[in-house]
Amino acid sequence: MNKNYYAVLMAGGVGSRFWPISTSENPKQFHDMLGTGTTLIQKTFQRLNKFVPTENILILTNERYNDLVLKQLPMVKQEQVVLEPAMRNTAPCILYAAMKIQKMNEDAVMIVAPSDHWIEDEEAFAKDVTACFKKCETEDVLCTLGIKPSFPNTGFGYIEYNKADTEQIKKVNQFREKPDYETAKDFLAQGNFLWNAGIFMWSAKTIVNAFQKYQPKQYKLFRDGLVCFNTDDERKFISENYPKAENISIDYAILENSSSIFVLEASFDWNDLGTWGSLYDKLDKEENNNAIVNARVLTQDASGNMIRSKAGKVVVVDGLNDYIIVDKDEVLLIYPKAKEQDIKQVLNKVKDAFGEEFA
Repeated sequence: MNKNYYAVLMAGGVGSRFWPISTSENPKQFHDMLGTGTTLIQKTFQRLNKFVPTENILILTNERYNDLVLKQLPMVKQEQVVLEPAMRNTAPCILYAAMKIQKMNEDAVMIVAPSDHWIEDEEAFAKDVTACFKKCETEDVLCTLGIKPSFPNTGFGYIEYNKADTEQIKKVNQFREKPDYETAKDFLAQGNFLWNAGIFMWSAKTIVNAFQKYQPKQYKLFRDGLVCFNTDDERKFISENYPKAENISIDYAILENSSSIFVLEASFDWNDLGTWGSLYDKLDKEENNNAIVNARVLTQDASGNMIRSKAGKVVVVDGLNDYIIVDKDEVLLIYPKAKEQDIKQVLNKVKDAFGEEFA
């Protein structure tokens, strides 16, 4: 394996749209969402580990998930778990990790990848990432992977690339916010728009320099602690200073400002597993088009449902179509798939009515 290859696995999110399985104490990346015997974070680590050395994979997560990470990834050492003492969006944590990596290896190239995506063809994924790595090793560029849209999705941001670019890895014109339906249809008709999967590649040096140029205040905040990084003094500096970082995404902080961004259209199937509906789309279906995880199910006049329970539990469903049915401990969710985006609001109501222990 190439010792200059590094990975930052983003594993700090709560995944509230997957409630009641995903909770603030034990979010979706630490669950076996598809019933395969492997949690999402384990699957992502295995995928990255095919071309990135084990010791070069950093896990970026919230302090409260440290023990979960070490339990599920026993091959990882404590120093590979980069802990955020406060939630500050993606830009500060990426800068922090990049500075740590650059201090380890000046020649490092790195991928930043979410821990909760599902990618079927892992060989194609490795091929795409290493193609971007090769570009990042020789040029001061920021690369991302884009997904060819299969329908006018309004839930993703889009990447517009230069139509005239004949190279495999194309120059990005601009990032576009989540569109309304008509705008999304127009994007697809133009033919040079890709879904933004939030998977990025760059050299540690290039991304740190980009922060110095476009986010000088943020850069200085972390630069002042560089002497502490990868030492016993790091934790103290981060605890005191990380909460001072601006709450801003990598998209707003860097990607929308830089003129050196390139995109490679992914050659693999991809699912962001952001909602119960996206999980339903990913899973195999039985004869009535119900997707089932763990449960033993008997249905009548029931189709298009997403059904999950603890392993082996018998679930009988009659007369329900296109519902999310999830049974976990003291919580049973029966909710229309069409309203899945509202589960976040439902969770807040549950907290108010019954207490934080159910959230």
